Amino acid sequence: MAISLSVVLLLAIILVVMIRGGSLKAGPAIVAVLFGFFLASSGMAPSIQRFLNSLAATINQISF
Repeated sequence: MAISLSVVLLLAIILVVMIRGGSLKAGPAIVAVLFGFFLASSGMAPSIQRFLNSLAATINQISF
């Protein structure tokens, strides 16, 4: 849950920065948000969640 919330917050910040910077207009941003919303309620959501969880676990195992 904490990872999901962090990713959502990070993506929201990136989206706001891109809109304010002029590299993304409001129309395409709304389409991107709606796409993500409907993708989350689709049958692909569990597979995407498993992929993101495994990616986060892999990144967590990296030591410098």
